[in-house]
Amino acid sequence: MTEYNNMELTRDLMDFIEESPSCFHATAALAKRLEDAGFTRLNEGEEWKIEGGKGYYVIRNLSSVIAFRLPASGSFKGYNIAAAHSDFPCFKIKEIGELARAEYTGLNTESYGGAILSSWMDRPLSVAGRLICRTENGMQLKLVNIDRDLLLIPNVAPHMNREINSGFRYNVACDMVPMFGDGKPEGKFMKIITEAAGVSEEDVLGADLFVYNRMKGTVWGVENEFFSCRAIDNLQCAYTSLRGFLAATPTENCAVYCNFDNEEVGSSTKQGAGSTFLYDTLRRIVGNESEEQYRMHLASSFLLSCDNAHAVHPNHPEYSDSKNRVVMGGGVVMKFNASQRYTTDGVSESFVKYLCKENDIPLQFFANRSDIGGGSTLGGIASTRVSINSADVGLAQLAMHSSYETASVADSAAMAKLNEAFFSSGLIANGAESYRFGGKE
Repeated sequence: MTEYNNMELTRDLMDFIEESPSCFHATAALAKRLEDAGFTRLNEGEEWKIEGGKGYYVIRNLSSVIAFRLPASGSFKGYNIAAAHSDFPCFKIKEIGELARAEYTGLNTESYGGAILSSWMDRPLSVAGRLICRTENGMQLKLVNIDRDLLLIPNVAPHMNREINSGFRYNVACDMVPMFGDGKPEGKFMKIITEAAGVSEEDVLGADLFVYNRMKGTVWGVENEFFSCRAIDNLQCAYTSLRGFLAATPTENCAVYCNFDNEEVGSSTKQGAGSTFLYDTLRRIVGNESEEQYRMHLASSFLLSCDNAHAVHPNHPEYSDSKNRVVMGGGVVMKFNASQRYTTDGVSESFVKYLCKENDIPLQFFANRSDIGGGSTLGGIASTRVSINSADVGLAQLAMHSSYETASVADSAAMAKLNEAFFSSGLIANGAESYRFGGKE
């Protein structure tokens, strides 16, 4: 088992998040790390020629990636799958982006996901995403990031809004418009975007552009035990599960790492966990094997759904369950819900507990307070397309869906170790009522 220096891993994580101002940049950053580890990129539009003992990855929409590694023999019992997501709540810029506001120019945006709106105000913001550009041979997708403080959403002073500290309700169309310029002349926004991308305005056919928080990550606390930055939910799990995937010892199962887009808006897109992306990839891995053999592989497979969890809040502990509450620094969180908004059941719980006990990984348990409904995550959604045993895990954090979130320096190593242990130990079904752990290659 790899031993991690908590501070070094946290710094590496914050560097990764800094590289990832949009879901497209996060996918590119993950792909770079896969390439550095010797993985070969496949194209969904081409025939796949894969060999045992080698690693491959495939990208859909530039915002979702699935990587896999076959045993050296090329044959396998089942799939070991870990899944996280690359997107986070923010604001998407509309097609006609500039918006005249009083004496200023703003950006015409709409909310993406369930953001804590007030957390976006009075702080440096910028824009990142992708452009679709005309070329001599057709169209090309190009990443873009305005790597400077460009925008700000100003609050209204209490002299003008006496209700600002009395539970004020923000209106996205009015209160959350990012301020961009002095109002004259118009047309500056796309000029800045295209200059940063190195293309001409005339060649831009389309764009997916998002506002992101420019505040740098920081480590803090009396013992430097906490860190804060943007998009901890869920780039912390995306990064640490990849670290565990790459560090694992191959087994007789096929190891599969997934990072999906659009979890924050329901996953019902061509690149989300609710799409056919996972099924398509798993089915193509087995090549000419029959549907019967593919389903036999699924019976001996397991999905580890990795998405962060709510730590008990220091000012509002009453929002948490009295017993099944979790703390930052307490290690991996396993999540439970009777309505299966989290997929953990007795079988999958037992497997995760076994891995944690065998590898000395700290583990804690989360359930929502019974009268407070929580959010769902990608495990259950993915399971509607690929029906296998699954457990929902994550890491405890505060201010989930804020533009600037907080987590523990110590916990990232626990998630990396769980994934390393998971990918090094294949769960194989012996019929419907017993299981064994797969042998090493």
